[in-house]
Amino acid sequence: MNKVTLETPSRIHITLIDLNGSLGRIDGGVGLALMEPKVKVEVEFSEKNEVLGDVENIGREALDLTIKNLNLKEKFKINIKEVYPPHIGLGLTTQLSLAIAFCVSKLLSLNLDPYHLAKVVNRGGTSGIGVGAFKFGGFLLDGGHSKKVKEDFLPSSFSRAPPPPLLVRYEFPEDWYIILACHKEGKRVYGKEELKIFKDHCPISLEEVKSLSHIILMKLLPSVIEKDIESFGDCIDKIQNLGFKKLEVNYQKEEVKEIIKRLKLKGGYGVGLSSFGPTVYTFTNSRKHAEELFEEALSFNSICWITKAKNSGASLK
Repeated sequence: MNKVTLETPSRIHITLIDLNGSLGRIDGGVGLALMEPKVKVEVEFSEKNEVLGDVENIGREALDLTIKNLNLKEKFKINIKEVYPPHIGLGLTTQLSLAIAFCVSKLLSLNLDPYHLAKVVNRGGTSGIGVGAFKFGGFLLDGGHSKKVKEDFLPSSFSRAPPPPLLVRYEFPEDWYIILACHKEGKRVYGKEELKIFKDHCPISLEEVKSLSHIILMKLLPSVIEKDIESFGDCIDKIQNLGFKKLEVNYQKEEVKEIIKRLKLKGGYGVGLSSFGPTVYTFTNSRKHAEELFEEALSFNSICWITKAKNSGASLK
């Protein structure tokens, strides 16, 4: 085998669960793998290490970490064939980094598990949704980190903790449409700015963590199993006003908050901000309604997608 091509899903990050930590665990995440947008990479042996395509800097860092942490002598050419913008709340860095590490592992017949590779490329140190989406797809909930392995509240880019355990993985209803809207001038929160937000605002109120956990356990999870889009959407709306998610929403520009309001008025079943945004998402079970929501979102100077859940992980092509 001289060349490997891989496609990965993107993901919605619905919320972090516990940034209080009074039980001795922190983080915990809920999210969902998506069909579109996606990452497609092609990796082959080469006489020199090179990365071609958009977001070359992210690809280069992932390749460097893979070579360093797996102690490799071989050289590779990475061709990033399809990609979406970084730092918009859809988890590009994790998907692209894992894709490159996975392809290198495959070329060398190492066949390393994505959870092992996440440690190689320093991903999954806060939320496990991106790693879970890469390996399994579907609707995902992870159990966060014990304070024995992660003492501080840190975003994934600054955490060296291993990926958290996956507690829940459900098939997500494939007849639900998901509309994504990324305002072109929305705030992109990452790096030192993201770190400062964690430092300034954690720990989160225990009461809000309790309320969020109650909603997730007793309404959000059952609504996925029962395919109850109204209950699911109600949970998404409530989550925007709780815990760390409330901070993420408040940190966004007014134009992004206006998209949330307008998609609610248009009848989207739950309107949320994915991670720090600026990507906003909503759900419906009608193609006609999906197109109406899409058109509304487009009117806000946004990059938009109509997509569905991806109930499987990354795939070799």
